[in-house]
Amino acid sequence: MSNQEEQNNQNQNINSKDFLIGSLIGGIVGASVALLFAPKSGKELRGDLNQGASYVKERANEWKDVAYEKGTEWKDIAQEKGTEWKDYAQETSTKLTKNVTEKSNELGNKFKETSKSIQDKINKSQDVTEQAAEDVAQAIEEASEQLENKNN
Repeated sequence: MSNQEEQNNQNQNINSKDFLIGSLIGGIVGASVALLFAPKSGKELRGDLNQGASYVKERANEWKDVAYEKGTEWKDIAQEKGTEWKDYAQETSTKLTKNVTEKSNELGNKFKETSKSIQDKINKSQDVTEQAAEDVAQAIEEASEQLENKNN
């Protein structure tokens, strides 16, 4: 055998020994842990389970209470915000209605003023036209009289 083959055999022997020692120690530790955590009697196990269930129930009740409180807080905030938005909408609507009414009244008044102004101008125009017609009629009458006087 060569030197290298001897070393390989020695390494295999060492690896086998390490494996056996590790397995033995692991078995001892595993057995010790199993003895320490061996199942309890039925009565002890039921007691532990009941205790655990009670703890879980208490925590669930705490979470329920917290959820109820948070839900109530959020509901109150939502109602408050809803009321604020409703009031803002009503206020804005009232302002818009007031502005529309004012502008409508202003336009109505301007329309009446413009209509009256146009009517006044029409009336003045009619008066001027009537006066002019009377002046023309009088001028025709005078001219007619003068013609008659000259013809006579």
